[in-house]
Amino acid sequence: IDSLKRTYMSGFGNEFASEDPRCPGSLPEGQNNPQVCPYGLYAEQLSGSAFTCPRSTNKRSWLYRILPSVRHKPFTPMSCGDLTENWNEVEPDPNQLRWKPFNIPKSSEKKVDFISGLHTVCGAGDSKSRNGIAIHMYTCNTSMIDKCFQNADGDFLIVPQQGEILITTEFGKMMVEPNEICVIQQGMRFSVDVFGETRGYILEVFGAHFELPDLGPIGANGLANPRDFQTPVAWYEDRTVATGYTIVNKYQGKLFSCQQDFSPFNVVAWHGNYTPYKYNLENFMVINCVAFDHADPSIFTVLTAKSTRPGVAIADFVIFPPRWGVADHTFRPPYYHSKSDLHSIMTPHGPDVDCFEKNSTAVLKPERVAEGTMVMFKWLILKYIM
Repeated sequence: IDSLKRTYMSGFGNEFASEDPRCPGSLPEGQNNPQVCPYGLYAEQLSGSAFTCPRSTNKRSWLYRILPSVRHKPFTPMSCGDLTENWNEVEPDPNQLRWKPFNIPKSSEKKVDFISGLHTVCGAGDSKSRNGIAIHMYTCNTSMIDKCFQNADGDFLIVPQQGEILITTEFGKMMVEPNEICVIQQGMRFSVDVFGETRGYILEVFGAHFELPDLGPIGANGLANPRDFQTPVAWYEDRTVATGYTIVNKYQGKLFSCQQDFSPFNVVAWHGNYTPYKYNLENFMVINCVAFDHADPSIFTVLTAKSTRPGVAIADFVIFPPRWGVADHTFRPPYYHSKSDLHSIMTPHGPDVDCFEKNSTAVLKPERVAEGTMVMFKWLILKYIM
C-alpha cells in the first residue's frame, strides 16, 4: 500500500506509456496493433471520444491484455438498489435543502461493498441523450471480491469523505485518501477495496469528460496545475476465477451483470491519453481577493465538464481550500445570491443569521479561513431523489 503512494505518472491528459516491469518489452514499438503482440497479448483500444474528434479532444488508449474483454457471458439485468436516473419519480422542490451525513452500515450487521452502497441524491438530464449529471453517495464497509464496476454512461469523479480506498483499474492501482479525488472515465473497469467504514461523494457526468478550466488573465499557472495529477502505472494479475468473476455494467441508468472466468485486470502494458487519474486537493493553488469585496466562486474550480454553450459547464468541481482572508471593509463570507444554474434555479441562498451577524461586526484582520476543506459540485437544473 505504501508503494502505491509513489508509483504514478505525472500530468493531465498526457500521452502516457507504461508496462508492468514483470514483462519487459510488452509494449509494442512503432505500431498499435501488430499481427502478433509481445508475449501473445491481445491489443484492444478503449476510446473516450469519436474517432474523428480533433486531436485536442481525441481520447483513446491501447491496452495489451492476457485475454480480451469480449470473452464473457451475456449481461443480465440486476437490482439497481438506491441507484436511479429516473428524475420523474419525484416532484420538483425550489426550497433550500441540506442533507445530513448518510449512515454507514455496520459490517457486523451487513456486508456492503462499493456497488451495493451507491445511493443517488440528485441529477438532471439522462445518459441516453448523452447530456446531464448525477450525484451519488457511497457508503460501504467491505471490499469488492471478484467483482468490478464499469460505467458505460459517463465519468465518475469520486471524493472520499471517510476512509481511504484502493482502486484497482485496468491501467493500474490508485490509493485515494480523504482530501484527494479521482476520476474513473467512461468505460473503464475498476474494483474498490476499503479498510473499514467508508463514505464519499460521486459526481457523474454524461456526454463530456472533465478537463482543467481555462485560466484567462490568471496566466499560465494557477488553480490545479497539470503536473499534480497522477495516473497509475501498469499492473496486471493473471488469475483464473473458476467460481466466476462478476462484471457490473451501468448502462442507460440501469445495472447489468455478467460472468467471466478470469480477472479483467490483466492489462500488461498500455499507452494513450484516456486514463484514470487522481489529484491531491492540497496542491490547489488558491487565487483570492487581496483588497476588497468577494471574488466569484468560479476561481476555486478544480475540474470542469464543458457543455456546448461557451462559458457554461455541465458541471464544475469546486474546492474551498484553507486560505487567508484579508479583504478590507468587506463582508467576507460568500454573498447572498440567486442564480440560474446553482442550487434550485433562482432560489436565494447564502449565509445563515449567525454567520451574517458575526461577520458584519467582526474586526477585519487577516485570518485563516476554510480550515477543513469543503468541496462543491456546481451544475445545471436538477431534481433531488429523497
